[in-house]
Amino acid sequence: MSRAPINHIGLLTGGGDCPGLNAVIRAVTKTAIIEFGLEVVGFIDGFRGLVENQYTQLDLRSVSGISHTGGTILGTSNRDNPFSFLTISQGSQQQTDESERAIGNIKNLGLDGLIVIGGDGSLNIAHQFHKKGVKIVGVPKTIDNDLSATDVTFGFNTAVDTASGALDRLHTTAESHHRVMILEVMGRYAGWIALHAGISGSADVILIPEIPYSIDAVIAKISQRYRQGKKFSIIVVAEGAVPIDGEMVIQNLVPTSHDPIRLGGIGQKVAEDIGERLTDIEIRVTILGHLQRGGSPVPFDRILGTRYGVAAVEAFMAGKYGCMVSLQGTQVTTVAIEEAIKEIRKVPLDSDLLAAARGVGISFGED
Repeated sequence: MSRAPINHIGLLTGGGDCPGLNAVIRAVTKTAIIEFGLEVVGFIDGFRGLVENQYTQLDLRSVSGISHTGGTILGTSNRDNPFSFLTISQGSQQQTDESERAIGNIKNLGLDGLIVIGGDGSLNIAHQFHKKGVKIVGVPKTIDNDLSATDVTFGFNTAVDTASGALDRLHTTAESHHRVMILEVMGRYAGWIALHAGISGSADVILIPEIPYSIDAVIAKISQRYRQGKKFSIIVVAEGAVPIDGEMVIQNLVPTSHDPIRLGGIGQKVAEDIGERLTDIEIRVTILGHLQRGGSPVPFDRILGTRYGVAAVEAFMAGKYGCMVSLQGTQVTTVAIEEAIKEIRKVPLDSDLLAAARGVGISFGED
């Protein structure tokens, strides 16, 4: 039995912004129009636009010259889950299931399905829509590089580049002033950014969520360097790093978000714990924060985003619904979204990167 012809697809970007989103939007739009003669609709501000029927027509002119720009021309949101949508009624907030309303908008616009660009949260939502009969193809997006079933997510390399550049600058001032410089980077449950940037930026200590750290081991490393005449140290700490028998440092909670925990402050905790023991050493903390999300994507992410966008349209046209495009080695292929979201991709404890870092004397705060 032949499938009905595909004529009209929707596109949205969900979750946090990420370098390379516009490259994907451009590739999806151009491939859909040039290769398959489709019409493309982009929903404004992620799933909120899908629920509220806010959209724009995407054509070759609207995506011209955007692949090198940061952010997303469609806007995005990490708080608007159609299955638990925040509304205000009579002055009070409530969460309602607006998924049928969103599906109605898809049908009324004559869309054959959606391409959803997002991380684990957005792809979880996309998977729920797929189970309700919506034709879905996902594109993996997160600077944390923590989506399973793909080797690399676009945006990660740009975030590493930003963090590495920050470490280069901190290195010179640390050495000049004989200080311990601590850089806090993103990475809630996975330490990929901290690990890659730390190795690239010649860090002396890297603290990641996968390896609970001992402050004694961190202090021992700093002290060892001082005995060797190296009167400065560079520490990279992922925001989700935890001390042995300790907990994550939570900055605040956003109850309206699908993932309400907001981390931040572990760098300051590490600084205070070091300062209590090494009272004669100056310590400074830099929290890189959203600088890692912003700016122009590096060439790798522009290219990967383009490859993902083309592959997403091709998968859609081939009827591979409920899948996510994925980089496996050097090839872009597809995997089931269900596989991609079932677990977080963490740094393996037997990783060759960890071994290489230890080989050049980097400490992970282990006893």
